[in-house]
Amino acid sequence: MTKKSIVLIDDEMLVRVTLSRILTRAGYTVVEATNGEQGLEAVAQSTPDLVICDILMPTKEGIETIRELHRARPALPIVAISGGGRLGNCDFLRHAEQFGASATLRKPFAPQEVIDAVSRLLEPVG
Repeated sequence: MTKKSIVLIDDEMLVRVTLSRILTRAGYTVVEATNGEQGLEAVAQSTPDLVICDILMPTKEGIETIRELHRARPALPIVAISGGGRLGNCDFLRHAEQFGASATLRKPFAPQEVIDAVSRLLEPVG
Protein backbone atom coordinates (compact mmCIF):
# COMPACT_ATOMS: atom_id res chain seq x y z
CA MET A 1 0.00 0.00 0.00
CA THR A 2 1.46 3.36 -1.00
CA LYS A 3 1.51 6.24 1.43
CA LYS A 4 -1.08 8.94 0.90
CA SER A 5 0.47 12.32 0.13
CA ILE A 6 -0.51 15.72 1.46
CA VAL A 7 0.46 19.21 0.33
CA LEU A 8 0.61 21.49 3.36
CA ILE A 9 0.32 25.22 2.59
CA ASP A 10 1.00 27.63 5.47
CA ASP A 11 3.20 30.71 5.77
CA GLU A 12 4.05 30.05 9.44
CA MET A 13 7.09 27.80 9.75
CA LEU A 14 6.13 26.53 13.21
CA VAL A 15 2.70 25.44 11.95
CA ARG A 16 4.26 23.68 8.92
CA VAL A 17 6.88 21.89 11.01
CA THR A 18 4.34 20.81 13.63
CA LEU A 19 1.71 19.62 11.15
CA SER A 20 4.32 17.93 8.97
CA ARG A 21 5.62 16.01 11.99
CA ILE A 22 2.10 14.98 13.07
CA LEU A 23 1.16 13.81 9.58
CA THR A 24 4.45 12.03 8.90
CA ARG A 25 4.16 10.11 12.18
CA ALA A 26 0.62 9.12 11.11
CA GLY A 27 2.07 7.58 7.94
CA TYR A 28 1.51 10.31 5.35
CA THR A 29 4.01 11.85 2.95
CA VAL A 30 4.04 15.65 3.28
CA VAL A 31 5.13 18.33 0.81
CA GLU A 32 5.33 21.81 2.33
CA ALA A 33 4.61 25.16 0.68
CA THR A 34 4.87 28.64 2.21
CA ASN A 35 2.14 30.39 0.22
CA GLY A 36 -0.67 29.76 -2.25
CA GLU A 37 1.48 30.07 -5.36
CA GLN A 38 3.99 27.51 -4.09
CA GLY A 39 1.09 25.33 -3.00
CA LEU A 40 -0.49 25.35 -6.45
CA GLU A 41 2.89 24.43 -7.98
CA ALA A 42 3.37 21.62 -5.45
CA VAL A 43 -0.08 20.21 -6.24
CA ALA A 44 0.62 20.33 -9.97
CA GLN A 45 3.98 18.57 -9.53
CA SER A 46 3.10 15.96 -6.92
CA THR A 47 -0.62 15.22 -7.47
CA PRO A 48 -1.38 14.78 -3.75
CA ASP A 49 -4.30 12.91 -2.19
CA LEU A 50 -5.22 15.90 0.01
CA VAL A 51 -4.31 19.56 0.62
CA ILE A 52 -4.20 21.43 3.93
CA CYS A 53 -4.33 25.18 3.32
CA ASP A 54 -4.07 28.13 5.68
CA ILE A 55 -6.38 31.05 4.93
CA LEU A 56 -4.35 34.14 5.83
CA MET A 57 -1.08 34.14 3.85
CA PRO A 58 0.99 36.58 1.81
CA THR A 59 1.43 36.34 -1.98
CA LYS A 60 -1.72 34.29 -2.66
CA GLU A 61 -4.12 33.92 0.24
CA GLY A 62 -5.98 30.74 1.12
CA ILE A 63 -9.48 31.41 -0.21
CA GLU A 64 -8.09 32.20 -3.66
CA THR A 65 -5.82 29.15 -3.50
CA ILE A 66 -8.68 26.86 -2.45
CA ARG A 67 -10.85 28.26 -5.22
CA GLU A 68 -8.19 27.57 -7.86
CA LEU A 69 -7.47 24.09 -6.50
CA HIS A 70 -11.17 23.23 -6.44
CA ARG A 71 -11.65 24.51 -9.99
CA ALA A 72 -8.66 22.49 -11.30
CA ARG A 73 -9.30 19.32 -9.28
CA PRO A 74 -12.85 19.24 -7.88
CA ALA A 75 -12.41 15.80 -6.28
CA LEU A 76 -9.26 16.79 -4.34
CA PRO A 77 -10.08 17.00 -0.61
CA ILE A 78 -9.00 20.30 0.97
CA VAL A 79 -8.77 21.07 4.67
CA ALA A 80 -8.82 24.82 5.38
CA ILE A 81 -7.13 26.00 8.57
CA SER A 82 -7.23 29.43 10.20
CA GLY A 83 -6.81 31.21 13.48
CA GLY A 84 -9.35 33.77 12.29
CA GLY A 85 -6.92 36.65 12.00
CA ARG A 86 -6.91 39.99 13.69
CA LEU A 87 -9.18 41.67 11.18
CA GLY A 88 -12.46 41.44 13.01
CA ASN A 89 -15.20 38.85 12.99
CA CYS A 90 -15.11 37.61 9.41
CA ASP A 91 -15.58 33.84 9.37
CA PHE A 92 -12.86 32.80 6.93
CA LEU A 93 -13.46 29.08 7.40
CA ARG A 94 -17.11 29.35 6.40
CA HIS A 95 -16.03 31.17 3.24
CA ALA A 96 -13.42 28.48 2.57
CA GLU A 97 -16.17 25.84 2.58
CA GLN A 98 -18.20 27.91 0.13
CA PHE A 99 -15.23 27.95 -2.26
CA GLY A 100 -14.40 24.26 -2.11
CA ALA A 101 -12.88 23.25 1.24
CA SER A 102 -14.01 19.75 2.28
CA ALA A 103 -13.31 20.36 5.99
CA THR A 104 -12.11 23.16 8.26
CA LEU A 105 -10.06 23.39 11.43
CA ARG A 106 -9.79 26.47 13.63
CA LYS A 107 -6.33 27.13 15.11
CA PRO A 108 -5.22 26.11 17.64
CA PHE A 109 -6.22 22.49 17.16
CA ALA A 110 -5.10 19.24 18.76
CA PRO A 111 -2.95 16.79 16.76
CA GLN A 112 -5.74 14.21 16.88
CA GLU A 113 -8.19 16.68 15.29
CA VAL A 114 -5.87 16.95 12.27
CA ILE A 115 -5.45 13.17 11.99
CA ASP A 116 -9.22 12.65 12.32
CA ALA A 117 -10.04 15.21 9.61
CA VAL A 118 -7.42 13.87 7.21
CA SER A 119 -8.29 10.20 7.72
CA ARG A 120 -12.02 10.95 7.40
CA LEU A 121 -11.39 12.53 3.99
CA LEU A 122 -8.83 10.01 2.71
CA GLU A 123 -10.28 6.78 4.03
CA PRO A 124 -14.07 7.06 3.93
CA VAL A 125 -15.90 4.39 5.88
CA GLY A 126 -18.23 2.01 4.13
